[in-house]
Amino acid sequence: MEIKRKDYTISREEGEITLTYKVPFSVLYPNPEDNEDIFEKITDAIIEAGHVTSLVIVSDRNYIYVKEEADLFNDLADSYKSALESDVGNTFDEIVQKKFPNEVSVFNYLLFQRFKRDPIGAYVFGVRALREMRVKTKYDESPEAERLLGKFIDLVERVGKTDFIKKSTDFILGYKIGDRTPYKALLKPLIRPNFTYTRIMLEPPITAVEVESYTIGPANQTQVTIYKIPGVSQYLYHMAPPELLLNVDEYNILDQVRNSLIDYRPQEAEFTDAIRMRSVFRNIGRDMIDEMNRKNNYNLDFKSIYKLSDILVRLTVGFGMSEIILTDDKVEDVYINSPISKSPIFVKHSKYGECSTNIIPNAKEAEAWASRFRLMSGRPLDEGHPVLDTELITENINARVSIVQRPLSPEGISIAFRRHRESPWTIPLFINNKMMSPFAAGLLWFCVEGARTILISGTRGAGKTSVLSALMLLLMKKYRIITVEDTMEIPYSSFIDLGYDILPLKVQSAITGEKAEMTAEEGIRTTLRLGDSSLIVGEVRSTEAKALYEAMRVGALSNVVMGTIHGENPYGVFDRVVNDLGVPRTSFKATDLIVSVNKIKTIDRLSEKRRLLNITEVRKDWEQDPFYENGFVDLVKYDINKDELRPTPDLLEGNSYVVKEIASNVETWAGNWDAVLDNIQGRADFLGMLVKHSNKIRDPSLLEAKFVSSAIDQYYDIVNKLKTEYGVAESSNITRAFELWLKEKR
Repeated sequence: MEIKRKDYTISREEGEITLTYKVPFSVLYPNPEDNEDIFEKITDAIIEAGHVTSLVIVSDRNYIYVKEEADLFNDLADSYKSALESDVGNTFDEIVQKKFPNEVSVFNYLLFQRFKRDPIGAYVFGVRALREMRVKTKYDESPEAERLLGKFIDLVERVGKTDFIKKSTDFILGYKIGDRTPYKALLKPLIRPNFTYTRIMLEPPITAVEVESYTIGPANQTQVTIYKIPGVSQYLYHMAPPELLLNVDEYNILDQVRNSLIDYRPQEAEFTDAIRMRSVFRNIGRDMIDEMNRKNNYNLDFKSIYKLSDILVRLTVGFGMSEIILTDDKVEDVYINSPISKSPIFVKHSKYGECSTNIIPNAKEAEAWASRFRLMSGRPLDEGHPVLDTELITENINARVSIVQRPLSPEGISIAFRRHRESPWTIPLFINNKMMSPFAAGLLWFCVEGARTILISGTRGAGKTSVLSALMLLLMKKYRIITVEDTMEIPYSSFIDLGYDILPLKVQSAITGEKAEMTAEEGIRTTLRLGDSSLIVGEVRSTEAKALYEAMRVGALSNVVMGTIHGENPYGVFDRVVNDLGVPRTSFKATDLIVSVNKIKTIDRLSEKRRLLNITEVRKDWEQDPFYENGFVDLVKYDINKDELRPTPDLLEGNSYVVKEIASNVETWAGNWDAVLDNIQGRADFLGMLVKHSNKIRDPSLLEAKFVSSAIDQYYDIVNKLKTEYGVAESSNITRAFELWLKEKR
């Protein structure tokens, strides 16, 4: 239901009563906290129309005030109406007006000019005037003085009892009439540009303390500030997107171009190549913006036109401001919870944990996003299939997307994004951030090259897929790689760009079970018919575990087989694989190594760090339970008190079945444990040197996939040259040769 007045509209929907007030673009400050005139007009509208639950000021942007702020105006309107209907609203008789003309004038000024437009100023001015009036009438016992003083006291008390005054006590002392600072503290509008439904809290709470600030997004146009709010355990992730910083000309252009494009409905086939579709929209939008810019003589420069076209893509075929958040390499997860519009977007920050944001999405936008993901993935999303797992891959984003809707989510659509790095994680990056030690990295490299079967275990968000991708970079490029995933999380396109022979396979989701797709079990078995390859399984979830172990038993001696699995420790992996997924105990013995990664909480529980906790080998001489029959042997173990990852005596003393098996196939290592440890340590020194050199010359790009991949190539090249020239490649010689190569490269 909607009621229209001259300047405003009252709409009633699902118990919400919204006052929408339109302010001309020519008004410089259209919001009530800055503009007394707008403040008074809002109060007048509520006096006329009755209580509201929210306010919307429509101007160059939409300024949205929620119920708590609307109630301040409701209370003010009630107080003013009550004052007019009481004796305060009655006119003074002629005797009082003639005897106290200045005082009556002040009274009328407070009641009719300041009460509605500036209650704080009215109260402060009234208290001061009342003090002077008491002095002036101290010895005047006439009925006129008594009436004047009584009405004045009544008026000031009424103003003083309003919620605006009660919540502004910290500003009263020393307050200067006309200062709008208290109103800016009380009224914190959510800002919504006219061309989007998403709401933005422009200012942080007044008590918020800035912790850190940095920029993100294309051309670093978006400012992110992390705030700590006293008494609140969550940090505030406050973002100022480019949409908020546009000038009037840019707003006009964007609004008009978006309206022109909004009628275009991309065909379903166009969504299959999302990057191309975005590129097409960007080019079309850029041309339209440029044409409108020249037509209206707006004088926008080339940089501004590109900025507007990027915003336009996000608003039309993109995913709104969530895209900007996903460009932040410090953000790991983004959560949009149902019921949408009732709560802000939440993020999981690598440094500050779970944070609330100042961005409040809209249900209409979220439904549009869900439809786009459905079309892009080719998977259903409806009441019969209320879960959708897919991915979002753009020019700047690589993320896993999980969507749930009714009936599974009773309040409607919810969306979770798991952000992946633009390029794969690397082992040197993990060494640099202390997730693993150089020695542990050298051991893993030794085992990957030795074609072992490796499961990477951990809880959700522990970094399993990141470690898996990093280990893949250690493979020689002459080996073929086949990946099997239900949602594409391994950055295979980066591996292709780096020159790896990689074939990604996408299989049926273990959750949704879309029949049009091949099951993960069938996909894994198919890889055995696609040639000699290293097999990488994104995550072992369900019945594909049996097929994976079949592949392990068939291919472990010629190529590495790796995958990730949920499990807190090696025995948790055994319990899940054997008891939950139905793999026979004897087949589980095909696992050579279990690499356990997890998140370690700080003492205050407010932040966390990821650490590799164990590299555990699975022995082959147990029958029923590897835990009780010493079937698990740690080769490397994490010391939480010292925050260190150390080799165990079993490894140092040669008590490792897996490492011995690898060594037995190399002539110079067989029976020579010192040579084996020297090789592992040499790999550790190689990787550690790369990290030290990167930090020394302050060039973090040396730790990224592109350079690390070339460094691994160089390692094998150095080894081959040394073997050709000397018959053996000693670790010390490899290290020296690599050090020379590093100096030449940088």
